[in-house]
Amino acid sequence: MGFKVKFWGVRGSIACPSPNHVIYGGNTSCIELTLGERMIILDAGTGIRQLGHEFFKRGLSSADLLLTHTHWDHINGFPFFSPAFVKTFSFNVRAGHLYDQGGIESVLATQMSHPMFPVPLSVMQARMNFIDFKAGESFDLGDGIHVATAALRHPNGAAGYRISYGGKTLAYVTDTEHVPGQPDANVLRLIDGADLAIYDSTYTDEEFPAKVGWGHSTWQEAIRLGRMAGVRRLAIFHHDPEHEDAQMAQIEAAAHEMWDQSFCARDGMEFELE
Repeated sequence: MGFKVKFWGVRGSIACPSPNHVIYGGNTSCIELTLGERMIILDAGTGIRQLGHEFFKRGLSSADLLLTHTHWDHINGFPFFSPAFVKTFSFNVRAGHLYDQGGIESVLATQMSHPMFPVPLSVMQARMNFIDFKAGESFDLGDGIHVATAALRHPNGAAGYRISYGGKTLAYVTDTEHVPGQPDANVLRLIDGADLAIYDSTYTDEEFPAKVGWGHSTWQEAIRLGRMAGVRRLAIFHHDPEHEDAQMAQIEAAAHEMWDQSFCARDGMEFELE
């Protein structure tokens, strides 16, 4: 009945493999959840490539992939997810922002079409089910796993997730823009009392005014919402690629001083919800 979390990619917008992005990581959004015998993958940024290698090492054969949205930094690792090319693997791929816009399978196929990518989606041999839902719906994945969703404020749409299993709850809320002084009711419902909330903290409050309309939030807003919702632990996530390790260390220190239940997510970080 364990609820394990591992961050494979914590960066936003674009991967940044440089000597100045080593400590906190340069891969884009991808998180692995191990719930008992089940695996859930949150987003398919560049971090999913390494996760794919882990599938083979562990002898895994199935997973559920939940996508917040389909901007490139959240799906551009998908064509490099090696288990998807092996017929003994099976995946359910879900998204909540494309129900009336052609569906998730169409978007992933477009990403892998000529002239943008040489290998089409049809070459993937794994058994894949593509499932579209409307953000705001809830559903069960079986084995006691319940998922609630909500629409987020982001260009072209995005969905946030609240995943409950074994008496523990994780909220995944990335790529959402807040309105200063107006707490987002959808976000508060998702993170309410969560054991861990992972929140889009791309900017600082000082940087935010110049970024209004870009669809992202701040680490200070993350703490404000986390306190308001009674979150047990808060992961500052989706780091701006311009925030190199030195600045990230400053942000983490300031965040911890503001609220000691907060921390900055890093590539490779893993723990179990307690």
